[in-house]
Amino acid sequence: MKRNRWILSGVLLVLLVLVLMDRGTQEGWRSIFGGAGSEAAAGKNGQSLAAMAAAGAPKPGTPSPSFSLMGLDGKQYDVGGKRDKPLLLNFWASWCDPCKEEAPELVKLADKYKDSLDVYGVNVTFYDKLDDAKAFVKNYGYTFPVLLDEKEEVYSRFNGVAFPTNVLIDENGIIQDVILGVISPEELEAKIKQLL
Repeated sequence: MKRNRWILSGVLLVLLVLVLMDRGTQEGWRSIFGGAGSEAAAGKNGQSLAAMAAAGAPKPGTPSPSFSLMGLDGKQYDVGGKRDKPLLLNFWASWCDPCKEEAPELVKLADKYKDSLDVYGVNVTFYDKLDDAKAFVKNYGYTFPVLLDEKEEVYSRFNGVAFPTNVLIDENGIIQDVILGVISPEELEAKIKQLL
């Protein structure tokens, strides 16, 4: 048992060292996890943090994984293939501070673009509590559908590694962008406008 702890500790230490070496100390932890002031941190050769972290996951230019999830409203929501409108998928958890930071702006953007963009909040309930998720939705006044990923199946298909994660999908069902962590409302709106 002790041996397994030492092995796990060693693996985590190696990963930490690799991340710090790769990102450079000048950017710090806030840029790695998408905190305030990290406005779309860029890695080597201008590659975005989202692109680096999503290695092995569905990438921009590839079809979105298909899935069906039940919403808090009791309706089933399907994603995959052609759609009437582009879609913003927002993966979140109620305990996530960056999700709380993003929530009011997400509500404003969803309302502003409701005629030309679908927004689905996907609560990764596997890492959350249903009552907490419901309280979060009520507190922030979510007016768009909130889907429940109770087994983390959908989040896994998108290779989820951070909350929030936003995925922009066009009307043909093709992923256009994967955004890890919080970006400024202006930057998110600019990405939505490109999608539209």
